[in-house]
Amino acid sequence: MLTEARLYAILDLDYVAPPNAECVCRELVAGGAQVVQLRAKKHVPETLVSLARNVQEICREAGVPFIVNDFAELAATVGADGLHVGQDDLSVSEARRISRCRIVGKSTHSLAQARAAMAEKPDYIGFGPLFATPTKPDYIAIGLEDVGEVHEIATAPVFCIGGVKRHNLDAVLDAGAKRVVVVSGLLCASDVAEECRWYRANVTPLL
Repeated sequence: MLTEARLYAILDLDYVAPPNAECVCRELVAGGAQVVQLRAKKHVPETLVSLARNVQEICREAGVPFIVNDFAELAATVGADGLHVGQDDLSVSEARRISRCRIVGKSTHSLAQARAAMAEKPDYIGFGPLFATPTKPDYIAIGLEDVGEVHEIATAPVFCIGGVKRHNLDAVLDAGAKRVVVVSGLLCASDVAEECRWYRANVTPLL
């Protein structure tokens, strides 16, 4: 299912208040998000167990993989489908061991990092940020120049991330992207489900 996914949504608690997270998750999956990640960098993982369990159940009922960002122990506690780690986090092998997840993804910010990540055998990589984004203020946007090449060297699905919005989606796809991650473009929409439907309809179908 992961290899067929084109639209990866991040349920980021910097944008969505925890009491609203379950409702927003329902809208994401109703609109066609094919992967949902819970990202809560400013929260203590121990306080997220109940929320994560509930979001996981919503995703499970919809047949959508549920990914936890960073918190390996939380992923293990709730039995998440996957864990996503950054460059400065656990290795892919350690992430698998601690989280016991069937899916482990890794962030990459350059072709060199993408090549190195392939040696760790993640189930997918994130590649970006393509554009400047408030969710990654410490990272310099890498642009679109390497999008085509990263797909040539990757042995796992590549999800392009970072500032992907309606106005630049065509440029991202023209650069060679097959899959995208959308955060604020979905979470800040007045109708989250309808916005998901728009992205699903406009991301190039995988061949």
